[in-house]
Amino acid sequence: MADTIIVILIVLLMILAAKQAAKHFRGEGSCCGGGSGASKVTIREKKLDGPIIGKKTIAIEGMHCEHCAQNVTEAINKIQGVSAKVFLKEKKAVVSYENEVKDETLKRAVEGAGYKVRSII
Repeated sequence: MADTIIVILIVLLMILAAKQAAKHFRGEGSCCGGGSGASKVTIREKKLDGPIIGKKTIAIEGMHCEHCAQNVTEAINKIQGVSAKVFLKEKKAVVSYENEVKDETLKRAVEGAGYKVRSII
């Protein structure tokens, strides 16, 4: 009888864990210290002073929620003359720049925030 109860408890815990993992990977659950999935993150757009001379698109791996997108945006926006718009569902960032920026600089910023750069085009 005790074995049956233990097996039932383990199965219930596994079901709950699977539900939470599914929410996490859909970007609905809490991760990255973000609190509940219902909280809305406000990501400020950085305005550039000069004319935009180019754009680059960065494919990013490891973003799961709005807090991840905020972290990436803030990391890229710390670069002088660069402004980022991150698209969580597409797992990418579009970077506008008013001064030439090296791909390695962008990669270091994203990876420094804890995410993986798949490509920069």
